[in-house]
Amino acid sequence: MNSFGKIFKVQIFGESHGNCVGVVIDGVTAGLPLNEEDFLSDLVRRQGGIQKGTTPRKEIDVPIFKSGIFKDKATGTPLTILFENNNIQSEVYDKQRSIPRPGHVDFTANKKFGGYEDYRGGGHFSARLTTGLVAAGVVAKKMMPEININAVVVEIAGERDLEKGIQKAINEKDTVGGIIECKVLGLPIGLGEPYFDSLESLLAHILFSIPAIKGVEFGSGFNAAKMFGSEHNDAIENKEGKTSSNFAGGIVGGLSNGNELVFRIAVKPASSTPKEQESLNWETNTMEKFSIQGRHDLCVALRAPVIVEAVTAIVLADCMLLEQKIQRVL
Repeated sequence: MNSFGKIFKVQIFGESHGNCVGVVIDGVTAGLPLNEEDFLSDLVRRQGGIQKGTTPRKEIDVPIFKSGIFKDKATGTPLTILFENNNIQSEVYDKQRSIPRPGHVDFTANKKFGGYEDYRGGGHFSARLTTGLVAAGVVAKKMMPEININAVVVEIAGERDLEKGIQKAINEKDTVGGIIECKVLGLPIGLGEPYFDSLESLLAHILFSIPAIKGVEFGSGFNAAKMFGSEHNDAIENKEGKTSSNFAGGIVGGLSNGNELVFRIAVKPASSTPKEQESLNWETNTMEKFSIQGRHDLCVALRAPVIVEAVTAIVLADCMLLEQKIQRVL
């Protein structure tokens, strides 16, 4: 339940307020140069406390390599990377225990795991675990230097002006959502499979694994429902598959078609809002007003683009290995 992929396979572990979070990555190209510096840029992009509207919780997030690297080169065996949790404030969650937070996993996780779950900061369900996904994405991107993946926030709180969207949250003392667009250049034709392992299916699967993602659309997305087929079809212009338009978003029949891969994701407002709310106190069995304490994002979309890039790279690296487009040994 914590792993993804067939050849390039990742398994994440840890809890938000546990000793550490981390990732085990299998399928890494033997001989791939890897060192701490390779990871720092993307890890910083994921951190809180840097952008306006993000959580003040900031972990150093220096990768600790436990296996799979020797003399700054990947060995080809499972690569294990840890990230320590040092900046934690767990006592807040003990005080909130009697009232499961609406929009959070408190209630459902308690029912599923019988009360044995680590509830501090969301435990294993926390976006803190995306640190390991970002690390895996760094490795995947390095294995595919010819492929460019770029994700950006294009809308916050319904506003294309991102500052204006963040200001809405500040003015209302509330949280807001956003939309992230990802574009990928340099893909070969034919990545993906029919039906269950279509490229859209694989990407949607891992994208929905990112906390707070509530929608994914490829190419023209939901606007396709408003178009005529003759309008939506992308005319093929040459033998390399270049199309005159890209309403398909670079995927036809579940396979990459050689054009730019384009998709967008909808990120919900963070459930931990400063506003006073009402929810069930499961000890007294009454509804109570409460406010969530702790350190949280006003807009979680701001820190998500690097995570989107990472999980996209994970899928693409796996597909490239399956199609033997990546060498297993340098």
